[in-house]
Amino acid sequence: MPEGGASGSDRPPDAAPAPSGEPERLTPLREMQLASAHQAGDPEAMGELLRGYQRRIHAICYRMVAHSEEAADLTQDAIIKVMEGLAGYDGRASVSTWIIRVTMNCCLSHLRKERLRRHASLDAIASGSGEEPSTNLAGSAEPRPGSRVEREEERARLLQALGRLEPPMRAVLVLRDLQGLDYQQLGTVLGIPVGTVKSRLFRARLALRAEIETSGKDDEAGDE
Repeated sequence: MPEGGASGSDRPPDAAPAPSGEPERLTPLREMQLASAHQAGDPEAMGELLRGYQRRIHAICYRMVAHSEEAADLTQDAIIKVMEGLAGYDGRASVSTWIIRVTMNCCLSHLRKERLRRHASLDAIASGSGEEPSTNLAGSAEPRPGSRVEREEERARLLQALGRLEPPMRAVLVLRDLQGLDYQQLGTVLGIPVGTVKSRLFRARLALRAEIETSGKDDEAGDE
């Protein structure tokens, strides 16, 4: 990517130009420099690094939980874990891969806790000792005609189908198809061999397609 800026620009030479109004995207070299600077005690290095990653961290969290408030809370949790863990960053993976791994571990840990809570609630309902949990009826408002609404509904169906997958399958799809990580990066983030990454990705795409098709059939049945 060409270096941007006119002569005399204050942009660091290792920073890539960003669209107007968005933080500059950092090159791997600049990320490594900032990580090293933070470890050496530079108080501003952490802020610059996080400004370049806050949107990406939030995007991963939102795709994993599909809920704005949960995603915002998870984003803050992940940022705190990055801040706490960066002093021990050892350089064995790129800074970006390390940050994404911290973020995904935060998401998966949250989903495991939620699953345990959900099972406890269902057990309480089955025994007659609890209240039925509320249901979030996304898109329950009457749809308005128009291509924009149709696109939003299609996107909502995709997110709902993604949310019905098991977290490991959801994670590999989010990281590969939405974040663009290669197989090696996926293996590092998820802590699994590349061969396992490929087979899991294949199964996840099949499962997502099946969920979308099932959702479409249910919608058609409901319209009859």
